Parts: sequence; C-alpha cells; structure tokens
Amino acid sequence: MKGIVKYVLIGVGILVLALIAIPFFVSANQFKPTIEEKLSAALGRPVTVGNLSLSLFSGSLGADDLSIGDDPAFSKSAFLTAKSLKVGVEVMPLIFSKALHVTGVTIEKPEVVLIKNPEGKWNFASLATSDSKSASKSSAESGAAPDLSIKKLELTDGRVTVKSTTSPKSHSYENLHLEAFDVSATSSVPFSLTAKLPGGGDLKVEGKAGPVDSKDATLSPLNAKISITALDLAGTGFVDPSAGIAGLMDFNSSVAAKAGDAHAQGTVKLDKLQVRKGGAPSGVPVNVDFDSNYDLRTSAGVLKEGTVKIGKAVAHLAGTYDLKGEAAVLNMKINAQNMPVQDLQAFLPALGVVLPKGSSLQQGTLSANLNAQGPTDKLVTAGNIGLFDAKLAGFDLGSKLSAISALTGAKSGPDTSIQKLTTNVRVAPEGIRADSMDLVMPALGTVTGGGVMSAENNLDFKMVAALSSGSGIGAVGGLLGGGGGKGTKIPFRIQGTTSDPKFVPDMGGAVAGLAQGALGNLAGGLTKGKKPGQGVADALGGLFGKKN
Repeated sequence: MKGIVKYVLIGVGILVLALIAIPFFVSANQFKPTIEEKLSAALGRPVTVGNLSLSLFSGSLGADDLSIGDDPAFSKSAFLTAKSLKVGVEVMPLIFSKALHVTGVTIEKPEVVLIKNPEGKWNFASLATSDSKSASKSSAESGAAPDLSIKKLELTDGRVTVKSTTSPKSHSYENLHLEAFDVSATSSVPFSLTAKLPGGGDLKVEGKAGPVDSKDATLSPLNAKISITALDLAGTGFVDPSAGIAGLMDFNSSVAAKAGDAHAQGTVKLDKLQVRKGGAPSGVPVNVDFDSNYDLRTSAGVLKEGTVKIGKAVAHLAGTYDLKGEAAVLNMKINAQNMPVQDLQAFLPALGVVLPKGSSLQQGTLSANLNAQGPTDKLVTAGNIGLFDAKLAGFDLGSKLSAISALTGAKSGPDTSIQKLTTNVRVAPEGIRADSMDLVMPALGTVTGGGVMSAENNLDFKMVAALSSGSGIGAVGGLLGGGGGKGTKIPFRIQGTTSDPKFVPDMGGAVAGLAQGALGNLAGGLTKGKKPGQGVADALGGLFGKKN
C-alpha cells in the first residue's frame, strides 16, 4: 500500500511539473490573432487584445487590455476598452492540438461609450450585424465564421457613458455587471444586468435578447423585466436643473420587443416629487400605472393608458412621446374628474402652491382637462380646472379682506367656503398663469379676473368682486354708480404668496372702471353746495376708513 501511495504521489508531482512547464512550451500569444479574428468577425468591429498569458490551473487565457472599435459614423475612438480580459478555454485541446475552444469571456472594468445621433440612432446599432460583419477586414480576408458562441460572457465593475452627437453632456452608469449565457448572434441569449444610475439609484434588467437583427442591433427581439429603485430625478443630468424637477423614482416594467416594435407596461412610484421651479417636495407619493407602445425605428411612442394616483385622487393620461432629442418631448392629455381635494393638498407644494398657514382643504372636488406639451425640462401644461364645493378650514377671508372690508361687507369666520372656482391655466417653468377666473364664495359673492404666480411663488392677480349684498359699502355706493346694492363691482388685487396672500384695493382699477359714477357724485356734490371733488373725497375716505 505504501508503494502505491508513493507512485501516486510521484505521478501527481510529475503532472504538476508538466502543468508548470507547459506554458514555457505553449506560447499564449500564438492564439492572439485567432482571438482578435474571431471577435472582430463576430462583432463586425476591429478588436485588439494585449499581451496574452496562459493559466492551465484556471483554464484561461489572460490579456493585458482589450479594445473594440466604434462605428466610424459616430466616433473614431473605441466603443469599449478594458484593462484586462480573461478567456476561458478547454485545456486538453489546447495542450495536445493547440486548438482554441472558448468556454467563457470575462471583461474586467470595461469602459463602454454609447452615443446617440439627432435621428435617435445609437452607435451600437451596427454591432454584430451582417453589414458590419461583411465590412470587417479580418472576416473578409480570412473567411472566418461570422458567429462566435460563448458559454458565458461576463462584464464586471464596468462603466457606461451615454453621450449625444449634439451635446457635450454625458451621463455615467457605474458598477455595471453583466452576465449572459450561451452567447451567440444567432440565438436568444439569457442575461442579467445591474448598474448604479447617474445621481444614485439602482438598475436591474433580466430577460432574453436576440437573435441579433441582421440590419440593426437595436431592433433585436427582447423580453425583459426592468427595475429601477431610488433614482434621483434631479441628479440624473437628463433634466435641466432650472426646470425644478426633482424627486425619487421607483420603476418596474415588463418589456417585449420584436421587429422594432416594443410594448411596455408597469408602474412608477414618485416620492418627494417636485414638478416646477419654486415648488417643494410633495408630501405624498405619486403612483402611475402605464401601458405603452414604442417604435424603436423612430424613437417615438404612444402612451395608450396612464393612470396617476395620489391617494384616492385619480387622473388619466394619454398621448405621445419622442425620445430622439436630449430631453423627451411630450404631447399628453390629462383628464381628471371629481378628485377629492383632501388627497391632493399634500401634493400642491410640488406645483409651488402652499396653502395659507394654519389652513387645510377639508372638503371639495377638483376636475381638470389639460394638455402637456414640449420637452420635459420646458414642459408647458395648459387647459382648464375647476374646484367645487370646497371648504378651506382655518382661513378667515373676512379678516384678509379687511383692507377693503368697507366695500365688500365680507363675512368673517374661521373657514372659507368656495362654491365654485373655474379658470384657464398655463403652467410653465417661468410660472403659473390663470385667466378667465370665475370664483363664487357665499361670504363675498362672485369674483372674476386673473393673474400670475411667478416661479418664485409671488402672486399678482387683478380681480373684481361682484358683491352678494350691499352691506358695508356705505357712501361708496354712490361713487360706484351702482347704488351700493347687490352686484356692486369692487376691483382689488391679490399679492404676496399662496401661503400668505395679501388683498389690497386696486386704485387704478377703481378710478378707470368707476369714472362715470365718480363724475355723477361730483355733480351731485356741487348741486348740494359741497366743494368741487368733495363727493369723491368723502366716498374714497369712507372706502378705506381714512380721513379726507
């Protein structure tokens, strides 16, 4: 038994010595032309590898560096570079027949550059296509098989940089890790991919891709599930910071693509969303369900159905989008009916609207018909909205109107009831404009007008109140030419901010709109023996509670 053990140990020692010695007799660099040739033929791009080394213990060839050329229509630089490359090989054929049978490829710390042109075409579209293969010099000269099969392809700790031919901006995806099995341009390839997103967040994609479309790799079949978590919208670099768009996004979708037509459906969750400059993070999450078709040939799509949910408030989206440019261009219709305002009030800060301090919306519904158009960083949303049967608790309109209470006769109280508020609105990065405003409040009457809220949340509205009663207008009634009764029209302005609105008399509006009544009062004053202008002075004095 001792003799047997002795000979076994001797045999093992000889085998170890042989494995150590073989690399001195088998030059790894003799396989370099074969590797470059096969990779170039399969990808349709010039491929170069650095100095090769052989490790029989791990059954692999190692290269100092790797470079894959780009589509010359996009760049003269490399499409992919890496500091090291490992190629798994079958050891026995390599030793005895010097045949190279690849079992796996691992690319460590690759740098990949993706470039899009103004037409929405990508530089990887020609990768591994029939046109690129036929143009490959090595393939043409050697007649090598155009397809390369790899049992396992792995990219570790990589970085992908996304660029455009029309902009110096770039966006980087870090910690890229890709695993693909039974890789071939002529088959469907199972794969998984993870990466860190620009500005934070994680990307995960799992599914099958291929076979590669013979004319355009971007049109290749794909069935995958895409998951994005905690993406910082403001930190992505895809949105102009001046637009004020911010928040954290979670995205889950299934995607199926074939012959250039893709279908995607899934969900989006937006936390701390802010949609315009001057806004603040929403206090409630916004959830979106979507169903969309996308044309990979034109980089344009149709949102067949989108449902936006804020608590129990629901809005519906439908329209088109175009992803060719630096920012997505939208043309969306928004339809929302009878949304409970209690669920919406925590979202209002995202629009830059902050309720007056200490107040809250305790009842009412909001309806809207809007159209959103333009690039996402300069989006303009316009249409009409309506607020009905609402109560703003903790807001005393009468006290806020104290500066013009002599005119309005507005009733004081802890709450303000709004029977109806309808208006045409335009929401843009520079601010919000409201026109044709029609507001009915039992404590005051009917108020009409319009104005703007700037990106800094400053209000400038010109309004006219048609009073519901004649109380409180006293001597001013004669000046207004309405006798001081019901329906008397009082011009005023709303300034300040939504959180602290200021109601002030509109002297310019009063003078311009009531000149005829003033002249009548002036004439009346003269006939009663008053000094010229005394009637007007008395009326204005009574209006603002001031001495003549």
